[in-house]
Amino acid sequence: MNKVLVSLLLTLGITGMAHAAGDAAAGQGKVAVCGACHGMDGNSPAPNFPKLAGQGERYLLKQLNDIKSGNRVVVEMTGLLDNLSEQDLADIAAYFASQKMSVGAADPKLVERGEALFRGGKLEEGMPACTGCHSPDGSGNAQAGFPHLGGQHAQYVAKQLTNFREGDRTNDGDTMMMRAIAAKLSNKDIEAVSSYIQGLH
Repeated sequence: MNKVLVSLLLTLGITGMAHAAGDAAAGQGKVAVCGACHGMDGNSPAPNFPKLAGQGERYLLKQLNDIKSGNRVVVEMTGLLDNLSEQDLADIAAYFASQKMSVGAADPKLVERGEALFRGGKLEEGMPACTGCHSPDGSGNAQAGFPHLGGQHAQYVAKQLTNFREGDRTNDGDTMMMRAIAAKLSNKDIEAVSSYIQGLH
């Protein structure tokens, strides 16, 4: 448990970087290209593209910067951020953060297992509950930069957890928090917790 607490504190300290203040009104005029995949209000209709609405501004800005710099590879976004300034990215993050995420539905057959993982983790294997960073209702922790999960597409969540587990996504910091957690999840675990997250609100 102490390792988890130390890891959490390190992550909070490492991700505590300053950034430009975003302007949501200005951001609304800069998201036309984003809307094609993520929806104009950030609620993507396609399950393979993440919902951005209601995400914490800090988390969104980090992801945008990581994608632009190549620290997080998202093939579908290749080149889309190249001509955007730090202020543009901050404005886009502020706009999507100001929107409300829609909620999906969980597969009833997977709810029990998904809820057990989300709320209880796998403590015998050293995996903490998701609620520690992402809150019991899945709303995340905007100040700490932990994403809002409740309502996110199950297909997208499953892909990200798999990518963390396989080492294909590595932008979770030097503490490797998400990679360490995902390494303890089986395919069936990922399916169940992703479905549960989709219906969480």
